[in-house]
This record gives sequence, C-alpha cells and structure tokens, in this order.
Amino acid sequence: MGTPDFAVPALDALAEAGHQIIAAYSQPPRPGGRRGRALVPSPVHQRAEALGIPVRTPVSLKNAEAQADFAALDADVAVVAAYGLILPRAVLDAPRHGCLNIHGSLLPRWRGAAPIQRAILAGDAETGAGIMQMEAGLDTGPVRLEGRTPIAAKTAGELTTELATLGARLMVEVLADLDAHPAKPQPEDGITYAAKIAKDEMRLDFAQDAAAVERQIRAFNPPGAWLEINGERLRILAADLLEAPAGTPGTVTDDHFTIACASRAIRPTSVQRAGRGVMTVAELLRGFPIPPGTRL
Repeated sequence: MGTPDFAVPALDALAEAGHQIIAAYSQPPRPGGRRGRALVPSPVHQRAEALGIPVRTPVSLKNAEAQADFAALDADVAVVAAYGLILPRAVLDAPRHGCLNIHGSLLPRWRGAAPIQRAILAGDAETGAGIMQMEAGLDTGPVRLEGRTPIAAKTAGELTTELATLGARLMVEVLADLDAHPAKPQPEDGITYAAKIAKDEMRLDFAQDAAAVERQIRAFNPPGAWLEINGERLRILAADLLEAPAGTPGTVTDDHFTIACASRAIRPTSVQRAGRGVMTVAELLRGFPIPPGTRL
C-alpha cells in the first residue's frame, strides 16, 4: 500500500525477495501536467502493473465494501509506505500479522506527514527509517526495526531517496523473520509532530539566521524554496552559507547574489525561474541582473 516514488523501492524489494504480492493499493490516478491532460497512475501503480500485480485504487477505505474487499484478500501482512489514506481499524486488523509501515524518521521524533522536511528544518544531526506495527493512533505503533543516517548537507530529495532504500531493506529483513524483530513500544519522551508543509513555509525568510535559511532551501528541494524579485518568483535549489557580515536582512550585498540574513548570509548556487530549467547563479545573472542593494 503506497503511492509516491518513496514507496517503489519497497515494492521492488518485496518482489525481489520472492514474496507473493497479492495486490497493490495506491491512490487513484491524478490529472497529469497541464489542465485537461489524461489521468496519470501513481509511481506505485505503474510499477505494480509492470510487475504484473493487481492494483486497487479506492478513494477511501472507510466504507464497508472497501473493507470487505480488503479482508477478502486473506493477506498475511500489509506493507504500507506513504500510502496517503487513513487505514481504519477494520483494515489494520485484517491481515494475520497486521500492517507494517515504513516511516521516514526515528520514532517518536517526527510523527506525522512530513518527517523528512521537519528533521532538516529543525537542524537534526541524524534521522532514519523504521518499521512500525501500525495502530489507530498517528504513528504511535511499536517499532520492530530502525536504521539511522546522518542528515549532513542533504536535501529533502536526497534524503527521501536514501530513506526509501533503507526502509525497503529493513522491511525485507523484518518479514524474513518476524519473531526475531518483536515490536517494541516507542519511548514516551521526545515526541514531536511533523505537520504537513504549508505553501507559505516555502517562501524564504531572511529574518532568520543564515543557517536556518540554508536549511529551508534543503528542506524544500524539491520543489524549491522561493523568493520574490521584481514581481517574479525565483526558486532557490541550493546555496552556500557564508560568514560574511550581515546587512539588512533580505538585501543583496554584492554582484554575486549574496543575500544578507539576520546574521551571516547565503549565496544561492542553483536557481530556477518560472517556466525555465535549473541554472547556476552565473547563468541567471547574465540575463537577469540583480544589483547590490536589491531588496527581496
């Protein structure tokens, strides 16, 4: 049960390990690209079809018919990774060994919708993936196995790819011997919630320290944190953190697009204008001058 690219490595790993995958559940196809385009199946939907696995795309699992259809599969276990639909108690209890979720954080740190982005924004030194036995609460279930990785200078996109691969490996290990990986309750301290990302959070806030701004840039790549200049939205995909003396926050301080923050400064290195491809700052400035003193 999964929808985006994050869940595809788990599907592949289960197939490669020789598990009998009796069905794949994914969110319904969505309109692709511009308005009027045909419906596009999710990455999991597409991969499952390529593997010859029957795909189901219910809009909800809350109705009795959907729950009966799920129970009729007579599954040993359900593997869940970024599915995007709430699993009612009837679904959680249907498989013999319940539902196992690949979660992209070290629980109970960052329960909820956006654990990868929140970990970067908070400046956490490390994160990881865990295999959680699902229950009715929001990511409250006991954990069977975890793996850790340093965050360092990784973007959300890079970390998502890494944790998807790690989670897939952990899931295969757990399923190989459930008894060897008993579910252990999460600690009662250290609980935080990773709220869904709001669109206005992706606008860069130069009233913060430059380190916090740089974390914003990494946490929201993809699709890209942004700033507004001359009425145009400019996505910032990567930036260097500078110890340069800070000017007025949000002011360009030199000819290299260095931007003052509350303390220190950042210098974008990879950017994207609306409707255009990714480019270096040098390429941007050749056709889009941003003189010192420009307020963003």
